[in-house]
Amino acid sequence: MFIGIDLGTSAIKSILLGEDGRLIATASEPLQVSRPAPGFSEQDPESWWHATIAGLDSLAKQAPREMAAVRGIGLSGQMHGATLIDKAGAILRPCILWNDVRSAEECGELEQRQPDLGRITGNPAMPGFTAPKLMWVKKHEPDIFKRVAKVLLPKAYLRYRLSGAFFEDMSDAAGTLWLDVGKRAWSDAVLAVTDLSRDQMPALVEGNAPAGTLNTDLAKRWGMTKAPVIAGGAGDNAAGAVALGAIHPGDAFVSLGTSGVLWATTAGFAPNPKAAVHAFCHCVPNTWHQMGVILSAASCLSWLSGVVGAAEPELLKELGDTLHKPSPVLFLPYLSGERTPHNDADIRGAFAGLAHDTSRATLTQSVMEGVAFAMRDCLEALRAAGTNLKSIDAIGGGARSRLWLTIIANVLDLPVNRLADSEVSGAMGAALLGRMAATGEAPATVCKPPHRIETLEPRQALRDAYADSFARYRKLYPAIKEATR
Repeated sequence: MFIGIDLGTSAIKSILLGEDGRLIATASEPLQVSRPAPGFSEQDPESWWHATIAGLDSLAKQAPREMAAVRGIGLSGQMHGATLIDKAGAILRPCILWNDVRSAEECGELEQRQPDLGRITGNPAMPGFTAPKLMWVKKHEPDIFKRVAKVLLPKAYLRYRLSGAFFEDMSDAAGTLWLDVGKRAWSDAVLAVTDLSRDQMPALVEGNAPAGTLNTDLAKRWGMTKAPVIAGGAGDNAAGAVALGAIHPGDAFVSLGTSGVLWATTAGFAPNPKAAVHAFCHCVPNTWHQMGVILSAASCLSWLSGVVGAAEPELLKELGDTLHKPSPVLFLPYLSGERTPHNDADIRGAFAGLAHDTSRATLTQSVMEGVAFAMRDCLEALRAAGTNLKSIDAIGGGARSRLWLTIIANVLDLPVNRLADSEVSGAMGAALLGRMAATGEAPATVCKPPHRIETLEPRQALRDAYADSFARYRKLYPAIKEATR
């Protein structure tokens, strides 16, 4: 038996996976985000810990016999978050999250201090990454910076609480801007320009390698006969890739979570920082990937739900199941700024084309299409980096909507595969990494493609109509940027 724990932005999801790959039990505990100032986004790491304990307590209650036989635990987590602890292991401040954009100024300073940043890390400096966050802390909270003993990503903090060990996997470490992504090692040169050292970083491991053992008291709490090994784990998207079997060059998927991702597995390190494409290590050995990333995806629909006072299922129901034509209203989904392709922390979202007869359903459709258009921007950036996709799987909360996936298929002009259990793919991938760490099995043996419910093919008439809408959409970013600066 194997456990997967996925530390997301809105919830921590935990699953219990059988030796045969069967999903035995699941649990989800909600999390809250604090926004103490414009552009700020934080969470209390202690809330992660309480949610993790509650989730594993739930698994033990649902399936006590299977819980007793757990051999491996895998961790997946939201990337980039700066979790700072002192020499005693105490939290120094709330974690600065991946979608926090306060460190835009520090990004420019980092690239000035380290001109080889893109070559070493495979990425431009962006406020979402961890390194500029620490530069911000040094500048604005110097007393806290002086006390930093370890800088941990969110799931690495969970590992510390579960095992007392300090480890991080390659995929998550690649999102810090401190990793030499090609060499899969911490870069002393980049650490130095942020006034940090390797001593303040966790040890690096591959995601399928053992990286600690569960605390014996916790193992007893959950009735485990033996304390299970904890795998190196993965960043959330890399864990999703493991669940999808996306470990071979050319494998691709779209993720519609709080943020959005267009992923492509690559045979080697293939950076393209000028197009704001992320080039990261995969969580399995000798494998890399590219990502186009948008900061707001399914969260755009959540935002609209709150504004109009209607639940998301109600909004989707108003649209029905059949797509006839694009919305006359265009939506820019830049609610928290944007990464690919603009790398613009200050840009914000907009509606264009509103009229007296604009309905709530029209706004809902335009929000879904705006996210799809942002994904098309990501696709074009990947193509500019030399990556061409033939089809994509779909995961994340937004993948529950067949209509949304139909829109994406036509906007991207790519077949989109609907999957079973797509909402727990991060936890599923984490559990599979836990299995590999416990059994020593090879990734190719464990990481298999999931069950595909159906494939949504683009339709020529709709595809052509969306091509026209996308052309108009692309004209909005420079116009909005000029009007709001």
